Amino acid sequence: MTFTWPWALLAFVAVPLVLLTYLWQIRRKRKYAVKYASLSLIREALPKRSSWWRHVPAALLLTAMLALVFAMARPQAVVAVSRNHTSIMLTLDVSRSMCSTDVAPNRLTAAQNAARKFIDEQPEGTRIGIVAFSGAAQVLVPPTTDGDRLKNAVDNLTTGMGTVIGNGLLASLDALSKVNRDIAPSTVKLTPADRNRQRFAGKYEPDIIVLLTDGAATGGVNPIDAARQAADRRVRIYTVGFGTNNPGTLVCTAEQLGASDFGPFGGSGGFGGGGSFRPSFGGGRGNFLDIDEQTLKSIAKRTGGTYNRASSASQLIHVFRDLPKRITTQSEHRELSVYLVGLAALLATAGLGLSLWWNRYP
Repeated sequence: MTFTWPWALLAFVAVPLVLLTYLWQIRRKRKYAVKYASLSLIREALPKRSSWWRHVPAALLLTAMLALVFAMARPQAVVAVSRNHTSIMLTLDVSRSMCSTDVAPNRLTAAQNAARKFIDEQPEGTRIGIVAFSGAAQVLVPPTTDGDRLKNAVDNLTTGMGTVIGNGLLASLDALSKVNRDIAPSTVKLTPADRNRQRFAGKYEPDIIVLLTDGAATGGVNPIDAARQAADRRVRIYTVGFGTNNPGTLVCTAEQLGASDFGPFGGSGGFGGGGSFRPSFGGGRGNFLDIDEQTLKSIAKRTGGTYNRASSASQLIHVFRDLPKRITTQSEHRELSVYLVGLAALLATAGLGLSLWWNRYP
């Protein structure tokens, strides 16, 4: 336990002074009592109860004073942050390589199924947001507890050309900054003093970013630079490399190609207005299908997260299922003053009530 205003504890000296005053008053009453001619008359007038009961109201009032002094010092306790106090940004790669069929029926569908399961398995109150990126990054859903809205966004993911991993991370960071005032937006340039203060704060922010990609960055912001910004803000990034080492033919549905929509994650992108596309690589493999594990590991290590490889739908579901367990051990300082003030009020009320009841007139 720590105290924001430890100097307020000096008020404890008032408690023994009050106690000494109370004892002096008792001794003074006994001194005057001997002036009566008959002590038997005094005994008859006294209430029929044990002598120690008459000290209970004073004890309650003194305890209330102790609680108030503690409250004045603003004590803080370190408590664990539960999952429903955490915002999780799912940052999903929707580049055309996610149409690879090495994970049946294709990588994007497997990722969609895993994301839906992850959303369904979160406890009530957990906030989840979704960012999708290909040639651009977009916040599809800001952190929310609306599971239906999240799953609808997942169901309507469409692919595009390019893989701007760094832009996806910054978009997620900015989305978290809107629900956690302790996280500065990526557009705010932190001073060296700000960065040092964050790094020596002793704890991470409870909010995290989960990055899923099956390839390497093809443009946009350098992913390492984006990770550096997250590290400066004490935001952890958990990275997931998805897919096998032997990508298959690219096959996506018309919906996954965005045949009926246009925009960063819609539009046919030159593949026609419907159906699916099946470009064959003749047994070879382009670089855009290779997972940049070195970069993903560096992102996770730099920010305090972890890297996981998933080469099947079941492995991806398992990785997603493990994520909440990794973020429930974070701690934060909670001020206890309000509880101590409430306890003091309760004790004082009880003490005054008992005093009035035991000393009521017949």
